[in-house]
Amino acid sequence: MIYLDYSANAPISPRVLQRFTDAAARYIGNPNSNHPAGLAAKAAIDEATDRIAATLGVHADEIIYTSGASESNNTAIRGILHASRHIGRHVITTPLEHPSVSGCLTAAMERGYEIEMLSVGRDGKIDPEEVRELLRPDTVLVTLPAVDSELGIVQPVREVARVLRGAAHCCLHVDATQAIGKLPFSFDGVDTASFAPHKFGGIVGSGVLFKRHGLAIEPLIYGGASTTLYRSGTPAAALAVSTAEAVCEATGCMEDNAAVVRGHNARLRAFFARYPKVQLNSPDDAVPHILNLSVEGVRGTAFQQALAEAGICVSVKSACAVEGTPSRAVMAVSRDRARALSAFRISLSHLTTADELLEFETVFDRLYTELTTHE
Repeated sequence: MIYLDYSANAPISPRVLQRFTDAAARYIGNPNSNHPAGLAAKAAIDEATDRIAATLGVHADEIIYTSGASESNNTAIRGILHASRHIGRHVITTPLEHPSVSGCLTAAMERGYEIEMLSVGRDGKIDPEEVRELLRPDTVLVTLPAVDSELGIVQPVREVARVLRGAAHCCLHVDATQAIGKLPFSFDGVDTASFAPHKFGGIVGSGVLFKRHGLAIEPLIYGGASTTLYRSGTPAAALAVSTAEAVCEATGCMEDNAAVVRGHNARLRAFFARYPKVQLNSPDDAVPHILNLSVEGVRGTAFQQALAEAGICVSVKSACAVEGTPSRAVMAVSRDRARALSAFRISLSHLTTADELLEFETVFDRLYTELTTHE
């Protein structure tokens, strides 16, 4: 098997897994319990939180543990909208959002919220000045992905944050799931941000929500204070410890890992240039980890399935998206429905090897001939 779907899920780092199993065996008490076993578990969580906060450059009380980025996105968006409902019901977003963001906003629209979509250029980027133009006194939320999961486009988060400085009642939520651990990210000016460590060597089922200190939102889960008022339940000490390890490990090796991935990306771009029916959807300045392409006349699902039968794992759109529909991201950038239906995503890692890429290229060459001949 050749795995080229790292943006959907990355293998667990051996060091992270060891930290998880050690913590799971050691911390047997409920961290909410006021006895030695519970206090030991709580101390482990506090230490993990301090490590994460120091690594990301935020405060420890701004870290909320969740089950993943989807829960983090829902907690932030639903929590902000509910807490701000007396101020307004206008939201500004992008067509590049993960389904856990766009689905949440669709549900809000059904409850009477006005969702206004930013346009994107041919490079896939939004214009911060358009955010300024769309802002209204009743705008309570702007959402955008730091890096979108399908094309790997890096959005101007800092510039949007500057635009919103004068909007006292408007929050900025950033889905940073494809950014943390892969490229530098600043939380300055951001009110809430989500990410999940399973994208960079952590454990599936763990997530993080950054919530700016002093921001009040409505909790998604009620039931007691736990480690935070904003997410009730029994905290998982082993997940917190392993999340801290994953964050520290990924950020510590970020530059070296990114250099390896840039080499892989450049190799594939040069390879695909040999095929006249291949259209690269990821712009040149996208993150190197994600390379989205379309093969003219061949559905993305068909090419993905053919690769899967050859033992090669790639994805069509985000792993959480609805199958059989065109890629919203590719459609927004290319304005071409056929191209959006033909799109599929390769996502790379520093763990990807040259031999794996060579095998992929060999299989792709054969499938390209077969599938474009019978279109």
